[in-house]
Amino acid sequence: MTAKSILITGCSSGIGLDAARTLRQRGWRVFATCRQEVDCARLRAEGLESFVLDYADEASIETAVAEVFGRTGGTLDALFNNGAFACPAAVEDLPRAALRAIFEVNLFGYHDLARRVIPAMRAQGAGRIINCSSVLGLVGMKWRGAYVATKFAMEGLSDVMRIEMKGTGVEVILIEPGPITTRIRENAIPHFERWIDWQASARSAEYAALRGRLYDAKTKPDAFELPPSAVTAKLIRALENRRPKARYFVTTPTYMMGVARRILPTWALDRLIAWG
Repeated sequence: MTAKSILITGCSSGIGLDAARTLRQRGWRVFATCRQEVDCARLRAEGLESFVLDYADEASIETAVAEVFGRTGGTLDALFNNGAFACPAAVEDLPRAALRAIFEVNLFGYHDLARRVIPAMRAQGAGRIINCSSVLGLVGMKWRGAYVATKFAMEGLSDVMRIEMKGTGVEVILIEPGPITTRIRENAIPHFERWIDWQASARSAEYAALRGRLYDAKTKPDAFELPPSAVTAKLIRALENRRPKARYFVTTPTYMMGVARRILPTWALDRLIAWG
């Protein structure tokens, strides 16, 4: 039998890397993409099929999809949209260009890539598009406004796409991790430095604590933090269960906030999030 194929983005580290390695071990044909060629070369050295895909570059997405279809003869069984970045700051300090940049990657890139593989999945009569959202697609948290905005938008877009694709054989699924051991904090530093004029902010004193969390090396995991393999375990369910769920929660905070946003009034939810 021909191995099922999956295209995964953001495979240089963390969730994407663990997913690529684990699914390959399970017999999937994995196309593990990264934003930079140096990371792709590292993955090829360990036996993965890897090439560049940069969500911020439409030509890069087009080229990557053409590469996949060239290697498979025009088919693809699954897409795991995973790559993303954060730009930590108070919402009042986010310039328009910063929001444009993060939406290009965290939402528009996901959407563009999904649209390019859907025709092949329609022709097959089957396929799975799995979008990596977040607990921050369920509730908002201080200093994370830009990231939250992209994940809230992804939740809505995925919900509508799931409804619209009913009957085509194409399943649209969300995975919603809470705290996972990744490099998202370190990777956020260049975006913070590029876009946020924190010294001129009315909240400049508060930024001292934020900068400490960004720049200081972690000495222990965050509360409830799980390894990337916890996400991969839910990804496997989303891919291989005959009737996948629309959403898969990962980590205790996601389950807690999923319940809290349904049962608590807004003021109480705000207090809970502020306390946490």
